[in-house]
Amino acid sequence: MKRRSRLSLAVLVLVCLLGFLLWNNAARLKSELGSEAGPLSEESEQRAVVSLVEDFGKKLQLVSLLAPADAVKKSMEENYGGLVSPQTIAEWAKDPENAPGRLVSSPWPDRIEILSVTKASAQVFKVEGEIVEVTSREKENKGAAARRPITLEVEKAGERWLITSVTLGDYKDLEAILYRNTQYGFTFSLPSSWQGYSIVTSTWSGTAVDGPKAGQIVETGPLILIRHPEWTVEKPRQDIPIMIFTLSQWTRLQDMEFSVSAAPIGPKMLGRNSKYAFALPARYNYAFPTGFEEVERILEKNPLKPNEAIR
Repeated sequence: MKRRSRLSLAVLVLVCLLGFLLWNNAARLKSELGSEAGPLSEESEQRAVVSLVEDFGKKLQLVSLLAPADAVKKSMEENYGGLVSPQTIAEWAKDPENAPGRLVSSPWPDRIEILSVTKASAQVFKVEGEIVEVTSREKENKGAAARRPITLEVEKAGERWLITSVTLGDYKDLEAILYRNTQYGFTFSLPSSWQGYSIVTSTWSGTAVDGPKAGQIVETGPLILIRHPEWTVEKPRQDIPIMIFTLSQWTRLQDMEFSVSAAPIGPKMLGRNSKYAFALPARYNYAFPTGFEEVERILEKNPLKPNEAIR
């Protein structure tokens, strides 16, 4: 009887010990799996966020921000839908000038190159990158005509990720050359291919539109030509012309008191400071000389920045 009791006790102890070992192994295995699943889960989320931002970058060129308001809103909904939250799209549609998309025909946004991805919270990732803009030349060699910093916040909505916020930075200076004019107060950014440029000074003239002096020159002012280093008399290239007006001259020009061109449209303002207005002549490239396309691309980037003249 005692022997049977001891045997039963031993079996009970053995069962308890075996149960403890099984429980301990299961707990350890669960812990190990859990520690491995965490990083794998975050890595999977990060891959999804990267894919989302890259897809968004490919859509930028399809949204023309200079189209009519209704067309911009429709284009954003068609191309950004499923990638960007509806609330964010609605905000961009109201203020397209500060939204990501295509501003000019060339260069155009080709892609977003991602620099870093960080997890801001359980449901939000922060992505730092650059919008790479290209022309047909850079498209072929995978280069960049321009780069613009972009910061995106990507938030989980249910089972998918959506872009909820975008901050655009200033365009990066890709080895640009800076022409600085202290006499009238402005700077002008040129691409590195213009290294060795020259400055040619000339004069614009304005003729009276009406009155007893109609057709006579009644106003004059400086005309600055930025000239490409490869320009020669035998093979001239397109200059970058900048007309300089006093502010009173510019006002009278807008009031049609005088004209500076035979064209039905006047010069286009590039910028102004407290004393002068800087403008691009109408039909400056009417003869389509060599290099006119490059000058157009330069001007599309708003390279003139006014400051105050130093006398």
